[in-house]
Amino acid sequence: MIEWIESLPDGWTIYLWLVVAAMILVGAGFMLRWAAKNDQFDEDIKYVIFDADDKDKMEPEEYAKYEEVMKDQTSARKKFLSEKAAETKANKK
Repeated sequence: MIEWIESLPDGWTIYLWLVVAAMILVGAGFMLRWAAKNDQFDEDIKYVIFDADDKDKMEPEEYAKYEEVMKDQTSARKKFLSEKAAETKANKK
């Protein structure tokens, strides 16, 4: 194996680096696509860490935004669970 590597002409490693860089870029593209499809870039996700006990620590606008985000998160979760249940039921048949 070492003899084969030594028999390669000078400058072959740059092509190896180019192939590795291309694979990294393609992988990053797939990860960004997945993240965009799965709402990973949602700026309002920060409100999920709060709860109703934090109302006194928040501005009224922030608390209203928290309630709106939590309502959306809850409805998205219910939709996901119902789809998952329907999928599981269909797979059992």
